[in-house]
Amino acid sequence: MEALNDPERQQLALAQLAQLILRHTPSSGTHPTAVPSLSLMHAVHPSEPLESVYKPSICVVAQGAKTASLASEIYRYDPAHYLITSVELPIVGHIIEASPEVPYLSLKLGVDLDVIVDIVKEMQRPESDSQAARGITVNETSSALLEALVRLLQLLDTPEDIPVLAPLMTREIVYRVLQNGQGALLSQFAMIGSHAHNIAQAVQVLNREYDQPLSVEQLAKSVNMSVSAFHKHFKRVTAMSPLQYQKTVRLQEARRLMLIEGLQAADAAYSVGYESPSQFSREYARMYGQPPMSDMQRLREVMAATPSAE
Repeated sequence: MEALNDPERQQLALAQLAQLILRHTPSSGTHPTAVPSLSLMHAVHPSEPLESVYKPSICVVAQGAKTASLASEIYRYDPAHYLITSVELPIVGHIIEASPEVPYLSLKLGVDLDVIVDIVKEMQRPESDSQAARGITVNETSSALLEALVRLLQLLDTPEDIPVLAPLMTREIVYRVLQNGQGALLSQFAMIGSHAHNIAQAVQVLNREYDQPLSVEQLAKSVNMSVSAFHKHFKRVTAMSPLQYQKTVRLQEARRLMLIEGLQAADAAYSVGYESPSQFSREYARMYGQPPMSDMQRLREVMAATPSAE
């Protein structure tokens, strides 16, 4: 039998991946799996923009397309391109290509930074530029990466193999990512002492303590950086200043509290750390284009009009 060329291998692997995702997502929505840190997504309609904090992860699309927005930047990923997030970031995800006939099918695999460190050491890769890079990037999908992902998803059919084989296959997937063009950028965030790693540590603190008063000086000191260097590298990684980052996380969480948990605007404001409901309303309207009550009404109308999951 004649060996497949690379484009043929890639198309075959994408078809297998789509079939596996479809089989293990019986309905629209996000589905956790028995493989730790692996979740699958199935959608039959384009989505409303959905906000969440993306943890370090690899996001691969088998069918359809999606965008991820960070501050003013928009990253598109599809079967030919996958998304990497190297640090916790407040992302707005938006499924832009999906239909009942050709559903959107994707996976997200969380990345353990310790695993990256181990693999980088084994690869004996020279240290990259100490300048921190953006914590989100899109890379071209390879047949080797897709084939490794297919093998990982095949484990869902033999759950007794998952504890032994899933960690090995996850290592291979991370290795394939590190081999690609943006691999050096990903490895920065796992290297203790690098600017990227220091910013990642600070970002974790901000995400954990977003409702507390922000002291940039104290945050910079906690990761052994000067305030000026901290500001420069923080913006390089997250596309925003520390204050903008905290504000974004606060407003996203407040929006979730109002929409999902039914909190009133003032209660949501206090819950995320605002001392003034009027300041909260001003900043909310600046970010979302409408004051909280109007935005909630619009979102609930959209949710009511959205076709039910299939």
